[in-house]
Amino acid sequence: MSDKRKSKRAPLDIYLNKYMGGVPYMSRAADISPEGVSLSRLIEPQHDAKRVGLQFQLPGSEEIIYAEGEVVREWVELSSAKRERSGVRFTLLTERHRKMIDAYVDRHGRPASEN
Repeated sequence: MSDKRKSKRAPLDIYLNKYMGGVPYMSRAADISPEGVSLSRLIEPQHDAKRVGLQFQLPGSEEIIYAEGEVVREWVELSSAKRERSGVRFTLLTERHRKMIDAYVDRHGRPASEN
């Protein structure tokens, strides 16, 4: 499978709220870019929701980031434990929160070619 990532990504190991139909479910982030975030499904029902809300804090920050996104990719990671994953592209994000994510990725990220 080819990697279509064009932007720098940064590792991000945090728990966050993923809203589907207005109901929050806990999810776990694996990495983030200025365009979106990679998530692991923890406890949530099977769903077909493509639009989701996200609520999270970046490490070292006390500010809560609110974002909306679209699930653009879903896959199962077949490592030691079978984990369901998804890629969410940001569709709505304040300029302030976008700048916070950009700064985080600049400090902790890897070039797209290394992802």
